[in-house]
Amino acid sequence: MNVKPARQPRSIDWDQIKRQLAAAEEALAGGYAASAAQRREILRERARVLAQEPAPVASAGPGIEVVEFMLGNERYAIEAAFVGEVLPLKDLTGVPCTPAFVSGIINVHGRILSVIDLKRFFELPEGGLTDLNKVIILQHGDVEFGIVADRIVGASWLSLAELQVDFPTVTGARAACLRGVTPQRVVVLDAKRLLTDATMVVDEEVSP
Repeated sequence: MNVKPARQPRSIDWDQIKRQLAAAEEALAGGYAASAAQRREILRERARVLAQEPAPVASAGPGIEVVEFMLGNERYAIEAAFVGEVLPLKDLTGVPCTPAFVSGIINVHGRILSVIDLKRFFELPEGGLTDLNKVIILQHGDVEFGIVADRIVGASWLSLAELQVDFPTVTGARAACLRGVTPQRVVVLDAKRLLTDATMVVDEEVSP
């Protein structure tokens, strides 16, 4: 059996493409007497160029995939390997005799899970909970609970080498759960520390 070698990706000259696009834009804007066919060809070329995007450049060194979300005006991220799913915040039931940072409990596919308000846990300014909030379900071993997010930004890849890890001005619970901050000022949380923090475990018997 003859096996053809894999085709190598063709190198794209992005400077040339930009020049082609600029020429097409100049031709359209110049008002010269182009035929209908010429104008269609220029528009097709512009669409073709704009549709091409450079291939993502892999970051050097180890990295992690994260889920980014907003808490107030700050962007946070948590490692996707510890995220089970993301759900709308609804049917939240308050539980008495629990810490203030425990917003309540929810039913997730028949499992009763605690929901943690990180704003309260980190002593950040609070904004209240609405139906627009999301719950990020975190899992590690037998431990599972949700954390409240104001908004989900999306998933991304972070290079661990780029994380700034020394923050002498950050203290308390947030310092203990902080993995680092990216150059874009995304606060990366340590999911494993959150999930193994004894204060996060709510052991309450809830009556049906």
